[in-house]
Amino acid sequence: MPPHARSAWFRTLGLLVAILAGAAALGFAIGHPWPVLTLAALAVVGWHYWRLRQILQRLTARRRQAPSTGVGVWNELDRLLHRGQAEMRGRKRRLVEMLRAYRAAAAALPDAIVVVDRNSQRILWFNEAAAPLLGLGYPNDIGAPLVQRLQPLPLAHWLATGRNAEPLETRSPLNGSTTLSLRLIPYSDNLWLLVARDVSRLLQLEQMRRDFVANVSHELRTPLTVIHGYLDMIDQDEHPGLTPMLGEMQHQSQRMTQLVEDLLTLSRLESQDRLAGEETVAMRSVLDTLRREALALSQSRHRISVEDSAMVDLFGSAKELHSAFSNLVSNAVRYTPAGGEVAIRFHAEGDGVALEVSDSGYGIPAAHLPRITERFYRVSTSRSRESGGTGLGLAIVKHILNLHQARLGISSEVGRGSTFSCHFGNARVRPREAGDSGASRAEAHA
Repeated sequence: MPPHARSAWFRTLGLLVAILAGAAALGFAIGHPWPVLTLAALAVVGWHYWRLRQILQRLTARRRQAPSTGVGVWNELDRLLHRGQAEMRGRKRRLVEMLRAYRAAAAALPDAIVVVDRNSQRILWFNEAAAPLLGLGYPNDIGAPLVQRLQPLPLAHWLATGRNAEPLETRSPLNGSTTLSLRLIPYSDNLWLLVARDVSRLLQLEQMRRDFVANVSHELRTPLTVIHGYLDMIDQDEHPGLTPMLGEMQHQSQRMTQLVEDLLTLSRLESQDRLAGEETVAMRSVLDTLRREALALSQSRHRISVEDSAMVDLFGSAKELHSAFSNLVSNAVRYTPAGGEVAIRFHAEGDGVALEVSDSGYGIPAAHLPRITERFYRVSTSRSRESGGTGLGLAIVKHILNLHQARLGISSEVGRGSTFSCHFGNARVRPREAGDSGASRAEAHA
């Protein structure tokens, strides 16, 4: 108890003792001590109830009242309540100011911000940008069902995924030429934040970049073919002094040809919305092919192992899937020092399956992992050039997996190697034929 509160308490007790002692003395003087003492006690109780009523009036009053100036315990309680009310009003005022500042900041954002109740999926609040982007307006749309209000946007299934909802790109309900990127952000147990951004300009620039890359790649293919053809026609035995230069020119022309082919492949994948000619892909045959390719590329420098425990096949494009898996295997071999190990595993994972390619190579620093699938991104430029890579392999893998509704997982540790995994959902899994359902494991020292 604070000293001033303790002092007020003792003063009140002292006053009570003094009143009762005075009443007892007066009662003995007039010959009726108990009636006088009883009346004095009742007066003290009545006074205390009167002060309690004053405290209740202060607590329930909506207007400010000055605190008492006495020295008793009730006056101290009155002052403490007054101070507590003042501090509470100050906190409330600061919270209101912060709330107004946050709402003003949200209202000023160029992106549409919509607060949605998680249970009822009704609109609770939205900023000014939600009007031109989503067509929402005050006050009619406050409390309206979000899915019904934003028709014909495909939001019902998307909202059902909740925290796992991926960003959704869709046309604006007001303008078909405007493309919106929608994100769902849960920020409490009962509230969601729907963020809608106009990405039309970004998509237009992206399409211009794709067209430019595709056109330049097509234009480069013919002159490179001519150059490569003439280099092959030169007889190095007749010009022994030019042999090193001719060899380097052939190597670089082949590298440029591979770069052009990868650019054309990436442009083709980026322009596709869906796969054509899907079929059941026999994974046992694919794994055998990957093993042979790894052995040929390794040239007796690594230990190659293949494990097939999933005992299922995949539904998709055999050509594209082989391209993605082959990219991962070739990267693992190229970036693993001699004497290292490359492991290919195809196994079940929940309702789906995963194909993993692990190596004991150099590893990738954690800072590079978020950007490793970007086109032309290189962790080590010199090492990539030595290995003959174009910097487009993982970008191609990512696009192929996206077309198969699959995802690419990457884990790596510097000095201990990397694991690249392709995760496929249950919709892409097909039962393996009865004559080809046994699990297998193959190891070889290449």
